[in-house]
Amino acid sequence: MQPLRRGANEDAVAEVRRVLAGLGLLANLDPGAESLYDEATELAVRHFQQRRGLSIDGIVGRETWTALAGARWRLGDRVLAHNATSPFTGDDVVALQEQLLEMGYDVSRPDGVFGRHTEIALRAFQRDYGLTPDGICGPTTLRALRQLTRRVIGGRPQLLREQMRVAESGPSLLGKRLVLDPGHGGADLGVVAGDVCEAEIAWDLATRLEGRLTALGVTTWLTRGPSNGKSDEARASFANEVGADALLSLHVDGSPSPLASGVASYHYGAGESSSTIGERLADLAQREIVARTGMLNCRVHPKTWALLRLTRMPAVRIEVGYLTSPADRARLVDPAFRDTIAEGLLVAVQRLYLPKAQDPPTGVMRIPAIAS
Repeated sequence: MQPLRRGANEDAVAEVRRVLAGLGLLANLDPGAESLYDEATELAVRHFQQRRGLSIDGIVGRETWTALAGARWRLGDRVLAHNATSPFTGDDVVALQEQLLEMGYDVSRPDGVFGRHTEIALRAFQRDYGLTPDGICGPTTLRALRQLTRRVIGGRPQLLREQMRVAESGPSLLGKRLVLDPGHGGADLGVVAGDVCEAEIAWDLATRLEGRLTALGVTTWLTRGPSNGKSDEARASFANEVGADALLSLHVDGSPSPLASGVASYHYGAGESSSTIGERLADLAQREIVARTGMLNCRVHPKTWALLRLTRMPAVRIEVGYLTSPADRARLVDPAFRDTIAEGLLVAVQRLYLPKAQDPPTGVMRIPAIAS
């Protein structure tokens, strides 16, 4: 679909407005203006995007449209089951996944997609509670779910699982599996400033980091080649298929204002279902880059972007500066500066696996120290 923005006047806008009105974000629709994307609609879209952890731009692009479509469903509105070719998605699936998680069943992550992990968890619940283990969430299963309460105590189940996986994998990088995601690619150049584009910077950073990781025994994959691109959904699917321990997505940012500058990091975050290990990795990457480069610290933020939400491992997106900032751009085009960023990211990955007693202060660890 073509992105919808203020001034658009078409049937798709009417559907957007109906969903927003149903969520209480937009007043009753004015007769004769249902298909007009006006100022009130844009404000309602921004509120919706803020609630959902999406990019807050007031534009209904693919991710916002998908989130709006899913927001129409409440648990119980329809029968849910695993369909490999056309999976159920929506807020009702999220509600089911979160309830299963709270009861101790592993759905991997409440991503709003009724996939194989959700089916297995639902079958286990049905089996444990004397129901027919058919993996279908219909009226009987819904009644059982409503009668039961949380049974896991001592912390969030998904957090406990993530922490155990990291602890059990040990401190060495040898044998770890990491997916590197150079943003954009192919016809999608990302941010462009002069003769420099985001896709090329991201590719160069990814290959520099790949070489360093491989030298330390890390098995690495790149989600794309030097001249092609993929959707975020395809990149997440690839990372899941190879069974990666973590994913790093590399980007640079852009802004209409040349004064915007600095580095920011993002992890999956949606209330109780946030990835705490992802947040830890994002924080480590953010602090290492800031300490080593002196760039403006634009902090760490939770988001529900598809690449962060659909991956079954800790995933982080790092915006390592603004190409639209003359100061940031001058540094980003310098190969030595990109080496410094790659080193900082490598150290962040290593620190994720170190016990607290061995974790060094930010900005002091160097590659030879890791190799030894």
